[in-house]
Amino acid sequence: MARTIQSLERAAAVLRLLAGGERRLGLSDIASTLGLAKGTAHGLLRTLQQEGFVEQDPASGRYQLGAELLRLGNSYLDVHELRARALVWTDDLARSSGESVYLGVLHQQGVLIVHHVFRPDDSRQVLEVGAMQPLHSTALGKVLAAYDPVAHSEAMDSEREALTTRTITDPEAFEGVLELTRARGWAADVEETWEGVASIAAPVHDRRRMPVGAVAVTGAVERVCADGEIQPRLVAAVRDCARAVSRDLGAGRF
Repeated sequence: MARTIQSLERAAAVLRLLAGGERRLGLSDIASTLGLAKGTAHGLLRTLQQEGFVEQDPASGRYQLGAELLRLGNSYLDVHELRARALVWTDDLARSSGESVYLGVLHQQGVLIVHHVFRPDDSRQVLEVGAMQPLHSTALGKVLAAYDPVAHSEAMDSEREALTTRTITDPEAFEGVLELTRARGWAADVEETWEGVASIAAPVHDRRRMPVGAVAVTGAVERVCADGEIQPRLVAAVRDCARAVSRDLGAGRF
């Protein structure tokens, strides 16, 4: 059996206690309930407080869960709400486009795929939920970098590797792509990440009109493009899907 880290186990126990008990607990209550020495409990609480996971009431000295823990929880819920709201619309997009559909969010300097709808045919396909895609070369990544300031910084500050001969690595040229993406409301990737593959993506916004993800159609270049250009019908379909998901998240009509 793998060994566990005792301090982390104890910190988790403190958080569970604060989450499941009274709204605020004193040091003595926490120490006695968990069977810890007061000095040990105080050290754990001080560390959790410094990280924002625990807050101490100035008047009573009692402890409660902190705002940082709430933020992390909301982040988890936001991703799952995004996926739940997108299920029907992404299924419809896959049927109408005849191509695979992906839903992605910013995660660790890349794009995390949180939902994947297979291309509606009998071809063998692999589920890519949980896979990571590059920020700088994919349509999903370009959309996130264009609309999300954090994603923009990640894309500009990280090394933009040339994955194919079409990958844009020059900073000024890449910034120009992001400006174009914001101007027209969608991004494309034509063999910039994988040879023979093209993609179109549009942003998804929440009730605060903040970018929370992107939706994309991906398929063979010969199907996504016509006469060397992205097919307008697919652009319209992807943008309609992104707007529909955004409306379901409370963004309103735009």
